Amino acid sequence: MSLFDTRIPAVLLRIDRNPFHHGTLGAVRSLGRAGVEVHVVADCAASPVRRSRFVTRVHPPPPPGAAPAEIARVLRKVAAGIARPAVLIPMDDAGAVAVSRLGAELSPAYLLPQQARSLPERVADKAELAGICAAAGVPHPRTLIPAGASEAAADAWRLGLPVVAKWSRPWLLPPGSGLRSTVVIRSARQARELYARTAEAGSELLLQAFLPPGPDLDWFCHGYVDRAGVLRAGGTGTKHLSWPRGAGLTAVGRWTPDPQVRALAEAVVAHVGYRGILDLDFRRCVTTGQYHLLDFNPRPGAQFRLFSDTAELDVVRALHLDLTHRPLPEGSPRAGRLFVVENYAPMTALRPTRHGREAAWYAKDDRAPGRAMWALWTRHVSRRVLDRLRRLGKRSGPPPEARVVRQATARVADDEKAGSH
Repeated sequence: MSLFDTRIPAVLLRIDRNPFHHGTLGAVRSLGRAGVEVHVVADCAASPVRRSRFVTRVHPPPPPGAAPAEIARVLRKVAAGIARPAVLIPMDDAGAVAVSRLGAELSPAYLLPQQARSLPERVADKAELAGICAAAGVPHPRTLIPAGASEAAADAWRLGLPVVAKWSRPWLLPPGSGLRSTVVIRSARQARELYARTAEAGSELLLQAFLPPGPDLDWFCHGYVDRAGVLRAGGTGTKHLSWPRGAGLTAVGRWTPDPQVRALAEAVVAHVGYRGILDLDFRRCVTTGQYHLLDFNPRPGAQFRLFSDTAELDVVRALHLDLTHRPLPEGSPRAGRLFVVENYAPMTALRPTRHGREAAWYAKDDRAPGRAMWALWTRHVSRRVLDRLRRLGKRSGPPPEARVVRQATARVADDEKAGSH
């Protein structure tokens, strides 16, 4: 008999348009393998996710920047087609914030964690998080919120350059603006210029003390907080390779148990009364040894499948089991296990490992998404190289072909490291 109530489908919501979002594929496979019917509300027209044999149906998502009323309309239409209650799982911050606001309206068509409707938005907001950490006694980098361009320049000097600049609500950044949620700035002038784009960004600019990255300094904690407020499933891990380097998504991560990181996660969860799936990012200060909480993401992290224990429990499965009032199986951590995103770390994906590995795209029982990813990735990189070739040609005339290709390829690599995919 299945542990899962397979009468209850799952609906995955992703508003972000990134076709390479491997976390969505991980959720599709995790629940699909358990016999759960999986519906995906996302732009999957050019995404390998739609090729998974575990997808029941792909539904059109709300448009970028959609108001809550439009998101509710789309989700009600999906629910009407399913015609029975479903577990709703937002896969990005924009979706998590919208669903939390719409909780009362979406019930009883969707099963959701019960908590204050404003809480996911509060923890995802970088400005709010600084105050939450202070109140909970959880270390957090010193953070200043400038009230003007001149103050931004002065705050950058006050914190000590370089500093980290963040937009407090990154899910509001307009597509195509070139604005990034987080960037390291190295001059007061950069701080001033970035502040000038506040209206365009849609939220406050934060300046934060810079904690240098390095080996074994970047950590993450994934988990599921159940109906009783207990942090279940998931685990703690180290980020061995990020994309872009030092500040981006986890390209290679390792399951590395650490009681101190887990305790800090439990402290902040207990303080705010959070329920549901979470993905926390920490950085250890090389000077003090303290783990600083950098981000609180109220949804599954893209690498959540790293933390599939010996009972095959992960945070997405834990959510479905708990919301359908099923017991969670007891498993043991698979310490040392690797998670690898093949298109960002192809050599690591080929190396043998003693403790097991979870690939973001490849799976023996679901090969089509992996093949589709490489075809899409090849076209993506080729297109970027050609764009660079055209720009270089316009600026510098017709240099030798080989040199143009080398320059264009190098610039594409730089762009990819800047997270511009």
